[in-house]
Amino acid sequence: MSTTNIKEVAQRARVSVGTVSNVLNRPEIVSPATRKRVFDAIRELGFVRNEVARHLRVGRSRTVGLIVLDVANPFFADVAQGADALADEHDTMVVLCNSAADPARELRHLDQLEQQRVMGILITPVDASSPRLAELAARGTPVVLVDSAATGLQCSVAVDDRLGGHIAGVHLIERGHRKILFVGGPRSIKQVGDRHLGIMSAVSEARDTEPGGGVEPGGGPGGGVELVAWFMPALSVAHGRTAGERVAALPVEERPTAAFCANDLLALGFLQAMAAHGLRVPHDMAIVGYDDIDFAAAATVPLSSVGQPRELLGRTAIDLLLEEVAEPELHRHRQVIFQPDLVVRQSSDLHRSPP
Repeated sequence: MSTTNIKEVAQRARVSVGTVSNVLNRPEIVSPATRKRVFDAIRELGFVRNEVARHLRVGRSRTVGLIVLDVANPFFADVAQGADALADEHDTMVVLCNSAADPARELRHLDQLEQQRVMGILITPVDASSPRLAELAARGTPVVLVDSAATGLQCSVAVDDRLGGHIAGVHLIERGHRKILFVGGPRSIKQVGDRHLGIMSAVSEARDTEPGGGVEPGGGPGGGVELVAWFMPALSVAHGRTAGERVAALPVEERPTAAFCANDLLALGFLQAMAAHGLRVPHDMAIVGYDDIDFAAAATVPLSSVGQPRELLGRTAIDLLLEEVAEPELHRHRQVIFQPDLVVRQSSDLHRSPP
């Protein structure tokens, strides 16, 4: 680590300490010749600016914290890529943190980021109503919710997950499926609940427009379409395989003919289990995922999926944060909602004759 200080740079360049500071922080106000002397001195002495000390002086860093539910999920990797790309254009760095959907771990990350005096925090929260998020904003650290709608206390960027679940359900019903399985993650994750509500609404509409009076196990209306919901401990490939194993073990007459999975990792695991047990996709089992990650199109059977603008979510979140940082007094919180779209691929693109 360099031990050279700013005074030594000033002496080598034959300028004042204030001029060196201006070159580092406001170079446009220093003449080109003077800037060159200062930068030459910096290179010759191996000077490295102490960013921590600078942040303590100005009260804010050029670092943004991004807390996600699962860094292993390619969806969040794409969100982070979008956020980082726009942050880099504004000379800002994004630090990625993984809460692993653990509220206690999320709180530790929030505390650590606030202690580091970050410019702001982007977060896909375990609980969007957590008072800790409002406390951060009240103390001067802007917070933007990502892939999670806010109530007005913060800015947020999200996708209409109920609509996403609805269009997946309508697609499967239109393909002739009358017994559909919803494979979700933990009920505590709002996105999972919204996607489930979305497919339930599609089933309810089928009840109103088709003859029959089926009932969803657990109390929901079916109208000739039966919807079964399994909530797994995590939104992972492994738990998708577990759900697929359970389906494969059912007697043929009790087995659903289609599965809508709350994310693509579950869907890919479910697809693996179908292949392992000799069940043909989509002939014996149609599958639709959610997120449309790159692996969806590259699967052995290309996976239908509800698409989200992943990188745009990250870029928009950074944009909202930078707006708030630039003009905190004039800033008004905004909730940006994107519309999902269904990308139909081989895993569900087969019309089935209803029984």
